[in-house]
Amino acid sequence: MSQQVTYTEDNIRSLDWKEHIRMRPGMYIGKLGDGSSPDDGIYILIKEIIDNSIDEFVMGHGKTIEISINDGAVSVRDYGRGIPLGKVVDCVSKINTGGKYDSKAFKKSVGLNGVGTKAVNALSGYFKVQAVRDGKTKIAEFERGELIKDAKVAKTKEENGTLMVFKPDNSIFKNYRFIPDFLENQLWNYVYLNAGLKIIFNGKSYYSKNGLLDLLSRKTNKEQLRYPIVHLRGDDIEIALTHGNQYGEQYYSFVNGQYTTQGGTHLQAFRESIVKTVRDFYNKSYDATDVRASIIASISVRVEEPVFESQTKTKLGSQNMGPGGPTVRTFINDFIKTQLDNFLHKNPETAQALQKRIIQSERERKEIAGVKKLANQRAKKANLHNKKLRDCRVHYNQKRKDEHHETTLFITEGDSASGSITKARNVQTQAVFSLRGKPLNCFNLTKKVVYENEEFNLLQHALNIEDGLDDLRYNRVVVATDADVDGMHIRLLLLTFFLQFFPDLVRQGHLYILETPLFRVRNKKETHYCYSIAEKQAAIEKLSGKAEITRFKGLGEISPDEFGGFIGEDIRLEPVIVQEDANIQETLSYYMGKNTPQRQQFIIQNLKVELDEVVE
Repeated sequence: MSQQVTYTEDNIRSLDWKEHIRMRPGMYIGKLGDGSSPDDGIYILIKEIIDNSIDEFVMGHGKTIEISINDGAVSVRDYGRGIPLGKVVDCVSKINTGGKYDSKAFKKSVGLNGVGTKAVNALSGYFKVQAVRDGKTKIAEFERGELIKDAKVAKTKEENGTLMVFKPDNSIFKNYRFIPDFLENQLWNYVYLNAGLKIIFNGKSYYSKNGLLDLLSRKTNKEQLRYPIVHLRGDDIEIALTHGNQYGEQYYSFVNGQYTTQGGTHLQAFRESIVKTVRDFYNKSYDATDVRASIIASISVRVEEPVFESQTKTKLGSQNMGPGGPTVRTFINDFIKTQLDNFLHKNPETAQALQKRIIQSERERKEIAGVKKLANQRAKKANLHNKKLRDCRVHYNQKRKDEHHETTLFITEGDSASGSITKARNVQTQAVFSLRGKPLNCFNLTKKVVYENEEFNLLQHALNIEDGLDDLRYNRVVVATDADVDGMHIRLLLLTFFLQFFPDLVRQGHLYILETPLFRVRNKKETHYCYSIAEKQAAIEKLSGKAEITRFKGLGEISPDEFGGFIGEDIRLEPVIVQEDANIQETLSYYMGKNTPQRQQFIIQNLKVELDEVVE
C-alpha cells in the first residue's frame, strides 16, 4: 500500500525573490551549463547586465561600455544616466521593480521588465552595484542575493553611469569557464546593431560604422560570394544578404538588439518575403529551397513591447510590430518587396548573379533527387535492424519552446567504445551512434556523397538534419574518439563532414569534442582521473608518490562504471567554434586537401611528444 501523503497548511510555503530564482534558475536564464555552449547561463548573466547599458545608449546616454573579466568575475561599467540613487538596492533585489514599465522611456527596450538584474544578483556568489549621478554615488553589495553592504550616498568625481560586478555562484555553475570566442561574438553583435557604440573588453575595442553590412562582411569571405552584399535600411528594420557557395542557409536575426538564435516570426517573414520578391522580380515560380540555398543574410527589427517565447529571448513570438501597428509579417514583406525589388532593378549585375545561383541550386537539387530517394529508403530499412544508433527516449527540437532541453548524441568508433558509453549513458537524454571504420574524407566532394555513403547517410538521418536544423534531434553532437593518432584522424574526418555539408550545425554551437581522461592515478584510498600530464603530476604529488598509474589509450579500456562519471554532470566538452572571420573552405583545404609543404611544416612545428610515455 502506498504511503499516505499529508496536504495541510504546513505544506504551503512562500519563497522570497532570491529563493525562487535560485531554486528554479532555468525559468530565468535557461540552462545552466559550464560555459562550453554559447547559450549557457553564465553568458546569459553577462547579457542581462549589458542589455541595461545598451538601453541607456539607445536612449542617447553614454557611448562607451567597459567590460572586464578577471578570475571568473565580470565587471560592466556604462556611462549612462545611472540608477536613481534612492532605488539602487530595489532595482537589483526586488522583482517587478525597474524603469522599463514606462513604455515612453523604454519603448523598444532590450532588457527584461524588472527581472534580469535580480536574476544575476541571486545567482552570483558576489554582486556589487554602484550608481553615479551628478557628483553623488551609491554602492550596495550582495552575496547570493543577500544584502551585505548598503553604503550611504557619498560625493564623487566619477562620470555618471552604472557599474555592476558579479561572480557566478560556483555552487550553481559548477566548473564554469568563460570562452573568449563566445564573448567576442556576443560583443560584436552589440556593436553591429548599435552604430556608434564602443565596447571595450579587457582592453580590446569593438566598434561598427555600417551595422549589418559589417556583420556579414566579417562572417563571409568576399571571394566566396556570388555577388556583393545587399544592404538595406528603413525605419525599425535593417537587412543584409548575399549568396555564397556553402551548403544550407545562414541567418543572423535580431530583435531590439537581441540575437534571436532560434529565430521567430520576424525570421520566418524574412525568409518568406525573399522568396516572394525574387519570384515576382524574375516572374518565375522558383522552388523556395532553390532561392534560399546558400543564402547568407541578417535582419534586425525594432518591435514595441516584444513578446518572446522564452525567458532568454532567443525566439520572437510577437505577431505585431506594436500595439495598433502592422503585423510583423506585413511590415517585413512590404519593406522587402519594395526595397529589394528596387535594388535588383537598379543593379542588373547583382540580379543576374543571383539568378545564376538559383538556377545552379535547382540543377544540383534535381541531380541528387534520384540517389536521395534511394538513400532515404535504405536508411528507413536499415533503422529496423541496425544497431548503429542506440537512441534516447526524448529529443531536442529547435521549434519547441523547451529548446534548452539537453539531449546528446555521442559519435563513437568501434564496438568496445560504443559499448562502454551505451552501458554508462543516461538512456533518457543520451544516444550513441557507432561508426564502422574510418569515415570518408569528403573534402571538395558534392552533397551527393552524403546519400551514396552509408555511414554519412545514416548519420544525417540519425540527426534528422537532411533539410536543415529545424528538426535536429540532439542539442549536442559529441565526437567521442580515442586520444591516439587514429582517433584524431577520425575526429578530423567527422569535422570535415560537418563543416563541408552542415556548417550551420557548427556555427550554432551544436558540435563538441568529448574530453576523456588520459590517466588514472590511484592508491587504496583515493582515485584521480587526469586529463593532462600536468593533472597527472599533481595527482601523484597529492598521493605522496605512492600510486598506481594507468594510461588510457582507448575509450574501450574505460569500464562502463568509470565512464558514467565522465559523461554525467561533470562531463568535459570542448566546443567546436568557427571564428567569425574564418574561411571554412580554406581551412578544410589546408588540413584535408592534398599534401602541401606548408602543412608538412605545420605538422613538424606542432608535433607533440609525451616524454613521460617514452620513459614508461
